[in-house]
Amino acid sequence: MSKQAAITVGPVTPSQSHTQFSEVISHVNQQHADIITDAKQGTESEQRLSFLDGVRLYPKAIGWSLLLSTAVIMEGFDTALLGNFFAYPSFQKKFGHQVPGKDTYQLSAAWQTGLIDGALCGQIIGLAINGWASERFGYRKTMIVSLVAISGFIFVEFFSTNLVTLLVGEILVGVPLGVFQTLTTVYASEVCPVVLRSYLTSWVNICWFIGAMISTGVLRGCLKRSDDWGYRIPFALQWIWPVPIILGVLFAPESPWWLVRKGRLADAERSVRRLALSTSSSDFSPEKTVAMMVHTDAIEKETVAGASYIDCFRSPNLRRTAIVCTTWAIQRLCGSGLSAYSTYFFEQAGLSASNSFSLTLIQEGIGMLGTFVAGFMMLRFGRRTLYIGGLSLQCILLFLMGFLSLSKAHDAAWGIAGVMVTFQFVYGSAVGPICYSLVTELSPLTLRTRTVVLARISYNTMSLVNGVITPRMINPTAWNWGAKAGFFWGGSCIICILWCYFFLPEPRGRTYAELDALFERGVSARKFKSTKVDVFS
Repeated sequence: MSKQAAITVGPVTPSQSHTQFSEVISHVNQQHADIITDAKQGTESEQRLSFLDGVRLYPKAIGWSLLLSTAVIMEGFDTALLGNFFAYPSFQKKFGHQVPGKDTYQLSAAWQTGLIDGALCGQIIGLAINGWASERFGYRKTMIVSLVAISGFIFVEFFSTNLVTLLVGEILVGVPLGVFQTLTTVYASEVCPVVLRSYLTSWVNICWFIGAMISTGVLRGCLKRSDDWGYRIPFALQWIWPVPIILGVLFAPESPWWLVRKGRLADAERSVRRLALSTSSSDFSPEKTVAMMVHTDAIEKETVAGASYIDCFRSPNLRRTAIVCTTWAIQRLCGSGLSAYSTYFFEQAGLSASNSFSLTLIQEGIGMLGTFVAGFMMLRFGRRTLYIGGLSLQCILLFLMGFLSLSKAHDAAWGIAGVMVTFQFVYGSAVGPICYSLVTELSPLTLRTRTVVLARISYNTMSLVNGVITPRMINPTAWNWGAKAGFFWGGSCIICILWCYFFLPEPRGRTYAELDALFERGVSARKFKSTKVDVFS
């Protein structure tokens, strides 16, 4: 570490918005002339890595990333649990009211909205906390505190006997879930090389589906229970996850990028050594890898005026903030919100409770399969291509669902269910997992945690809107649209496709420094893929 020990990585004077990026590069190269060669070699070495080379060189980074991402299983579990409870007999009977003239119970659309949106509000609070805490204290410490907190908050859900207490529990549990939503994704993007970045960030989506599948499977297994344990057992199962994850995080290395931002270069090099299997490649050098990080960090400090939330909305970061916020919001603007109410949706379409839960379980399994398919497609296609292609297929399926709802045939309910399952596969193979890669790659390094937090807040804000209108769309005591909601979300999907075509860039294969250069030069989103850039000259 002799070369890098003397490097100054403290704040430098920010460039003005009119400063040419070539001048920024020249200034950075002069200031850090003693590491330029190492930084360039480290960058070239990383870009030469093939997928298999990356797996062989960074198996430990993959393992640590997968471990932290398992926390998102809890988010998938809790989210699916609450949505499925609205169609769950013992929950409906405990917290709902009897439908006049029928021997069935329903939770009012207002309380369905309140519980869903309460959980989302808690998550937004957690996101805001994470944007500050993880950057100040590091990812490991923030994760451990959040895991301890959720272990306590689950007690409120478990012992709830009325809707008000349950709402409080959902808000409290939502806070650490909000931390997990972005911390795990950012950590995954910072502990692996470019070639593995999209795969490890997309794994977060698989973890969500795993949690949702477990949740639905548990409810399916407890479906015949008519007592309070019918809904308390699923709540209790959430205690399975925190302790083993805490034990793993205690031994996990900190993000080397975070350590570089804090000026702890020796620690950053040790972290890189722990993440990589150096014996698998003679071309690997922790010193050169850290030099590349220092060079990229220096470029960002020249072009970024600060590291607060306000700076996310200043030029040249405003464009990047707008892109990642809209990209993540699209996950809720493309009709995927219907999936959160799948079981309830299937019941209102005319299927039995048993068939509805079984179909939801199949749907979530198909969605997870789609994420694995996305991994193979990312080897061949760019993120932008997959995102736009996935949205286009989803749009077609949503309109098909809407037209099927116009049919009076009894089998139309099964047709609608088939479209929903297919929709989940398309979503799981494109928009679902690709989004995680896009928001981390397109965020500026210095502001990455805060930018990703803002992006997730935009997603949760759209989820709040979904939480207000979706229950009313499908609830028979409210708007009672049923599958006709496909027309509404199909129209929304068209708007998303148009936005992506004009504004969503292609980050595939680019280092963080190269992405900084492309944004600083104001390159059009449609030209990101073809534009050549050299950050060392």
